[in-house]
This record gives sequence, C-alpha cells and structure tokens, in this order.
Amino acid sequence: MSDRIIAACDGAAKGNPGPAGWAWVVADTQGRPERWEAGPLGRATNNVGELTALQRLLESLAPGTAVEVRMDSQYAMKAVTQWLPAWKRNGWKTAAGKPVANRELVEQIDALLAERDVEFRYVPAHREDGDHLNAIADQAASDAAVTQQAAGTALGSASIPVPAPARTSASRSKPAAGAKAGAGAKKSTRSRGAIKAKFPGSCPCGSSYAVGDMITKLDNRWGHQACGSAEEA
Repeated sequence: MSDRIIAACDGAAKGNPGPAGWAWVVADTQGRPERWEAGPLGRATNNVGELTALQRLLESLAPGTAVEVRMDSQYAMKAVTQWLPAWKRNGWKTAAGKPVANRELVEQIDALLAERDVEFRYVPAHREDGDHLNAIADQAASDAAVTQQAAGTALGSASIPVPAPARTSASRSKPAAGAKAGAGAKKSTRSRGAIKAKFPGSCPCGSSYAVGDMITKLDNRWGHQACGSAEEA
C-alpha cells in the first residue's frame, strides 16, 4: 500500500481577470479529506489562482513529503512539469521570446517541488463522476473568490466544504422563503448572520445570487438568506 498522501488544489476567478481565490485540500493515503485552506486574491486571473493554489498547497506540506497532487488545470501542471525547464534555459522567455507570465509564482513552486516528492495527476473538472477532492477544492476556491474571505481548518472551519450538487432543471429555481429545502439539499447548521454579496455567486440550492443580495453561510458555502431561513424553519 502506498504511503503517498493525496491532495488537490484549484483556483477560481469570477471573470478573467476578476474576483479570484485559491484552495487546497489534503487527504490521507486512502483519499479521506483531513484539512483544507482557501483564500482570496482580490482581482486576478484564473491562471494566477491555479498557480497560487499549488504554491500554497506545497507550502503546507513538510519538506520530504510524498504526495499525489490532483489538479484540473492543464496550464498549471504543464507550466511546472513540462515548460519550466525550457523557460529556465531560455532566460525565462517563452518559445516566442516573450517574458514568462506569472514567473514569480512559477519560481516559488519550482523551489518547493525540489524539496518534496510530488506526483501530479490531471483530473477533469465539473463532472458528476469526477474526483471528489478536486470538487472540494473547486468549491472552496469559488467561495473564496466570491466572498473574498479566508477559510480553512487552521482558521476554525470544522467541516470540509461541500461541492454544489449537479444542477438539474428541478434545482434551478430558488426555494421560497419559509419553505422546506427540497429533497437532496444538504441540511445546514444554523445560519451565521447575513451580509450583502460583494460578488455574484451560486447558492447550494442551484440558483445564483447577485451583487447586493443578502447571503448567509450555509455549512461551508454562501447562499440565499431565504435558503438558510427555510432550513431553520
């Protein structure tokens, strides 16, 4: 049995560039999530989010750690596994002679990889039958991009983020205030106060919310205040 732990990381940007965030989740050798972290990036590109997520994940692992890193970003994976050697030989210029984008992040990742035993595994994103660790990281990064707030195990977030369910025709309508959540919706803990959304996002009910809408924390995601009230009714 392999003693290599399993981890996943992901970045998100609501617009490209736009409000962005990053996240990672670390599991045991059986793939059971143990800890996670997510953070905001202000306005940034999706590629910056992806590379930052990998950098922060590697920083969280002690030198010498053997880890399988799952990612859905081919850009980030190829940047640090395929393109990096040529970039260094060419004085940090691309094949077209242009400066390498996000060079500082790539250099930091390169130094971190040198001290860790990392195997990369590409996993497709946004699939019902996709990798569950990637789905957790994707959700956490998206939440961080929307709320521009840090979260994670070290910050007292006791529960692992719950990925949004696949959107079906039945789940796209927002529940009315005071109504019970529909079948398949995850029971929430008591909502922890409402705030006005700084950025648009999606609620666990499957419907979206806009800038200025009142949202509340439902488990480890933000969603409609009405959905929180309905689950407490």
